[in-house]
This record gives sequence, structure tokens and C-alpha cells, in this order.
Amino acid sequence: MLGSSLIPHWQDIFRASTDATKGTQPLAAIVKEAPVGNVPKPPPKNNRKAKHPAKAILSGGLAGGIEICITYPTEYVKTQLQLYEKSGKFKGPIDVLKQTVQQKGFFGLYRGLFSLVVTSVPKAAVRFGSFETFKSFLQKPDGTLGRRETLMCGLGAGVTEALLVVCPAETLKVKFIHDQNAAKPKYRGLIHGTATIVKEEGFAGIYKGITATILKQGSNQAIRFFTFGEINKIMRGDDPTKELSIPQTMLSGGIAGAASVFGNTPIDVIKTKMQGLESAQYKSFMDCVQKTFQREGIRGFYKGVTPRLSRVVADVAIVMALYSEITKLLDKVWHTD
Repeated sequence: MLGSSLIPHWQDIFRASTDATKGTQPLAAIVKEAPVGNVPKPPPKNNRKAKHPAKAILSGGLAGGIEICITYPTEYVKTQLQLYEKSGKFKGPIDVLKQTVQQKGFFGLYRGLFSLVVTSVPKAAVRFGSFETFKSFLQKPDGTLGRRETLMCGLGAGVTEALLVVCPAETLKVKFIHDQNAAKPKYRGLIHGTATIVKEEGFAGIYKGITATILKQGSNQAIRFFTFGEINKIMRGDDPTKELSIPQTMLSGGIAGAASVFGNTPIDVIKTKMQGLESAQYKSFMDCVQKTFQREGIRGFYKGVTPRLSRVVADVAIVMALYSEITKLLDKVWHTD
């Protein structure tokens, strides 16, 4: 044991101190020879523990804002296909791109971007902030989460962002994109459009499809955080404190995004239909499911899956990498432990 190995030497030092006063042997010589080889090294800093909520909110907000500016055109294409492909207006994702650029120019692909940008920041902020908050209650002493706890944290984060941000934001986005395809668009911008919707439909007008949105976001984040965590565990191997590179984080994020797309595209399709300008024809979530199946069959639940897959894979890969790197930078200048 460390203590027993040092006791004889401290006894020698005590005797040496007495001798040193008599001029027989320097005390420093004895102390210098005391063994230090058995002293354990301090454990490496564990960066897996839950982040401070404020830090997670800031990092998540910045990551979300940057990401949406990069990937919005694919979201626009996905929404157009889900709203109009049955009518025969578009033949596929490429046709949406061609028609939009020909009729409205390149920046036509960014119609509705502003309403999404101003909501993407709080959406990502709430998502990561709530995930880290839930994690702080469920994490193990070493800062890790079990599979069940990861699913619960992801589910909680998804439901929280759905209630606070996503449902009104998605409703406005879908209505604005839908309105732009009308012969005479009636919404002149975010403020005017929001005011018009609230005036005509009340605040319930911006909470269309709340059930579908909760189901979508809850399942989305549960699948994404779970898959992301499992891939990261594989990459870290036996060292849970290992820092992953940006490409590794993006790979984990991309795989997590793809898993969520295949897991809940049917819910996303129903959510989009219930938030569009023709949502009045659906009495409830289940009514929309039944009518979609009757009119379009199983394939109707997977409209827009290709552009959604490309967008979500890029989305999650970019956001996870940005969040990780921004948090690392904040850790250097903002100490919250």
C-alpha cells in the first residue's frame, strides 16, 4: 500500500531533521530520495457529464441557426412534394427544383426561410437545454446514460421543443410555403401572416397538428439521441472519455438522422397535412391517417422521404458537430462545473 511504503521514509526524515540540527546529514537530501513512483495520477477529466443548461441552450441555439441556413432548400423541396405531388404538379424532387428556379429564381428555394430561422435557434436551444437538464437527473456517477435513460432524455427533449417551439413554427412554415403557391398569395411576411392566421383561426391556428408534432418530435429525438449515443460508444471503445473528431461526430449524427427518418416519416407526412391550408378537411390525427390511406395507400405515408432523408442526415450531422465544437469552445472560457 502507498501509505505503508511511505511511513519508514518519513521516520527517516524525522530522524534526519534531528541529525540535521546536529550537522550530520542535510534534511533536503532525505526528502529528495522519498519515493513517488506509487503516487496515482489524477483521473482524466470526464466530459461526458451533463452540460450546464445555459451553456447547452447557447451552444444549441448557435448550432441550429447555422445549420438551417445551410440545409433549408431540401426542407422546401420536401414540403412541396408532400403538399402537391398527388395533384401532379411535381414529378419529383428534381422537378420541384427546376420549376421553382425557373418561376421564382434561385432564392425561391429560400421562401419561408426567415420564419424557420427565427424559430430554429430557440428550437435547437430548447432541445439541447432540455436534454442536458433531463440527463443531469438520470446520468450515472461517471456521466454516462443507459440505453433506457437516453431514450427517455431524447423523448423528453422532443416533447418539450414540440410544445414550446416546433408546433407553431412548423405550422407557420407550412402555411407560408403553401400560400406562396397560390395565384394570389395573401401573406405579405412573417408578422402579417402570423397576425392574419391568429385573426382568422385564433391561437389554435398556429397549433394545428399538435398531436402529430409531439409524436414526431418525441420519436425523432428519442431515436436520434439514442442512435447518436450508441455509435459514439462504439467509436470510443474502452475509453469513455475519448474525444471524437469532427468527422466522427458528423458520421454519428448522420446515422442518427437517417434512423429517425425511416422511423417516423409517416408521422411527419400526417403532421404536414394537418398544418397546411387544407387542414380543415381533417377532423383529427386519426382522421387524417385514415383519409391518407384511403386516397394514397401506404405509399402516401412516405411522400417526400428522399429529400427529407438528405436534409435530415445533413441536419443532424451538422448540428451535432457544431454543438460539440461550440460547447468545447465555451468550456474554455465559461467554467460552470
